[in-house]
Amino acid sequence: MDRRLEQLKVWLNESGIVFQDIAPASADASFRRYFRIKDAEQSFIVMDAPPEKEDCKPFIRIANILLGFGLNVPQILQQDLEQGFLLLSDLGDTVFLSVLNNNSVDELYTTAMQSILLMQNNAVPDLPPYDETLLRTELNLFPDWYLAKQLEITLAKDQQQVLEDAFAILVENALTQPQVCVHRDYHSRNLMVNENNPARPGVIDFQDAVIGAVTYDLVSLLKDCYITWPREKVEAWVKYFHSEAESLGIIKAVSFKQFLRWFDLMGLQRHIKVAGIFSRLKHRDGKTGYLKDIPRTMDYVFEVLALYPEFQPLQKLLREIL
Repeated sequence: MDRRLEQLKVWLNESGIVFQDIAPASADASFRRYFRIKDAEQSFIVMDAPPEKEDCKPFIRIANILLGFGLNVPQILQQDLEQGFLLLSDLGDTVFLSVLNNNSVDELYTTAMQSILLMQNNAVPDLPPYDETLLRTELNLFPDWYLAKQLEITLAKDQQQVLEDAFAILVENALTQPQVCVHRDYHSRNLMVNENNPARPGVIDFQDAVIGAVTYDLVSLLKDCYITWPREKVEAWVKYFHSEAESLGIIKAVSFKQFLRWFDLMGLQRHIKVAGIFSRLKHRDGKTGYLKDIPRTMDYVFEVLALYPEFQPLQKLLREIL
């Protein structure tokens, strides 16, 4: 028996929420689960976040911040923090990934980039900083989980130094960029098609938002770990974003060449981290489904290593050990 689900049904009934059907809506890489409930006229989403493993308060706080910015995020309709239940408005069930193709991608990505700009063009909220400690903690997931656990590779001291030298460049790159509100997981599985207003895609899974680099969400979108686009298309989208951010004053006196370097190196940090996260999901949490996405993620890593001479030692090292 699913005891949490039974508790959830009791909570809904005690809260006076009448529904005719309840079914899984989605699950993510955390311990949260989502259910869709329907009555005769409309549907809602219920979040199940076991309080001993998940904290709903950041989700509620950031949802209200992003709603204030004008983003299309779920509204919190009812809450029970003690049990870890939230009743949310339903943004639909069509994620970007399910409809992305060569014909749809330009329009979808333009709306998604406009939502990033909307998030960045507001006063910086009081959120945790994406600081050196967090950046390095994330980067270390790569040797700790991808190399050591998934591939069973132990680095020699000189090899560890090559990794550390590259990590130092990536940390500096992130910290020298303009610091803005960062969703932190802005990709095709966390963006929903809005049939009523296509210009305002639904945005979910934002509870880990921080203040960080201006290119972070952009690279999450354009170098998605679940779908790949040709380099020339990616650069064209980056150029569009650079122009829009410049006109809004989000970036000032930043050449496209500099912005593209920020973007590429931010992507390198993210993809190195993600290879570690996908490996940890298998070895710590028993979730093997993300392993199939590691090859695409590592392709992004090698693409950037080949573009910038300062990463030749790391490229050489990874070619040797992988």
